[in-house]
Amino acid sequence: MEEFDRSRWSAENCSVKAALGIVGDRWTMQVLREAYYGARRFEQFHAGVGCARTVLTDRLNTLVDHDLMYREPYREPHARQRHEYRLTRAGMELFPAMIALMQWGDRWLAGADGPPVEVIHQGCGAGVRAELVCSDGHRELTPQRVGPRLGPGARPGR
Repeated sequence: MEEFDRSRWSAENCSVKAALGIVGDRWTMQVLREAYYGARRFEQFHAGVGCARTVLTDRLNTLVDHDLMYREPYREPHARQRHEYRLTRAGMELFPAMIALMQWGDRWLAGADGPPVEVIHQGCGAGVRAELVCSDGHRELTPQRVGPRLGPGARPGR
């Protein structure tokens, strides 16, 4: 395999950088967490996340603008039209990243009592975990056992 010389390639179009530009602030992953837990309405997100209403509005707009969520109109009797927020396919595909962050937090940050929430498979009740697996099925991948190679979108550095 050809050696990857990082100094020769630009990070301008880095996928990690682009993703963090959308979900990498203090509140956005918490908004997504609440969506994964079933929140749909603004007040549900607000109660679960606990940020300022203006911040929540901004984060929901960002998620909608980047097609991670979409708005679904609803109207309670004798009230104005409002919107629920639903995950798109792109939003759903961030779920493994959320589980990976939760696993890490459970291992390294949870108190002596253990994690505050456990995610389980509803079909059998077993705990859920994120795991790296290569396309040939090899498991237990660590940074020492994987490596970068140039992709079709690689751009030369300056």
